Amino acid sequence: MSILPTKILVATDGSKDANFAVGVAVDLSQRTEAELHVVHAWRKLQALPLARPGLAYPSLEAINYPDACEREAERLLEEQVGMIRDAGGNVAWAHLRDGRPADEIATLAKELEAGLVVVGSRGAGPVKRLATGSVSEGVVSLAPCPVLVVRGGEGAWPPSTVVVGDDSSMEAKRAGELAAAIGSLFGARTLLVWAYSAAMVRVKRTWHVRRFEEPLKRGNEYLKERATELEHVLGKLPETKVTLAYPAAAIQEAAEEYGEQTLVAVGRRGLDNVKRFALGSVSADVLRAVSAPVLIVPSSPEPCQ
Repeated sequence: MSILPTKILVATDGSKDANFAVGVAVDLSQRTEAELHVVHAWRKLQALPLARPGLAYPSLEAINYPDACEREAERLLEEQVGMIRDAGGNVAWAHLRDGRPADEIATLAKELEAGLVVVGSRGAGPVKRLATGSVSEGVVSLAPCPVLVVRGGEGAWPPSTVVVGDDSSMEAKRAGELAAAIGSLFGARTLLVWAYSAAMVRVKRTWHVRRFEEPLKRGNEYLKERATELEHVLGKLPETKVTLAYPAAAIQEAAEEYGEQTLVAVGRRGLDNVKRFALGSVSADVLRAVSAPVLIVPSSPEPCQ
């Protein structure tokens, strides 16, 4: 079975970031011959005395606002599908959903048995943080399949480098395989990053690093094995980097070093019986910190489609 998805779902709201996501999804679907689905999720609101900025469609009249919203949502989705087809893309199905966007997108991904969800997102200021509770983070939290969060503008795609954060978990392994396969579509170089984080004790102005020699050695040995396993996907051995740092910081540093055309990939572990995004986890921190496209791959006993 192919590592690459055979069914891609892209979410759009007509914004600049969403249009970028649509372009990436079209590119991937054409290169992989995957079935492409487009979804626009909107929330039905009660009629309001006055239309005001901040509503889903603030330009609409307040009279019969819910009905007008639905018509505007339909128009937006039709417009997006038309743009995709004009660009040479092929849309298998367009989906209009009523409800909380993150929930609806994730639910649809499950219903379709999608192998990849593509969503847009923009950073927030110089700290490069993704606002907690945003649609993209919500989709990452709930989707049963890998999610590609694209940001950085047109210059960020296609990727020339793939940076994979590997913590020896099954989720990281799946992330590496999928990211390497996507990168190979564009001839991108691949870097595996393994970081060991621990408090270092300073005594007499010298750093005691001997205590870290063994875990760093194990990290090097592990990445060599992973590189060999990925060679069949890439056709060559990926590069490896073992470092003593907080994992998210090490991944962000590597991504920034290679420039804007970098795809970052990490695994996401489930939390108890609910597939939620654990705030403060490495995957969450990477998603908030990295300004390049980020691929988040969850744990899953079933292969992607």
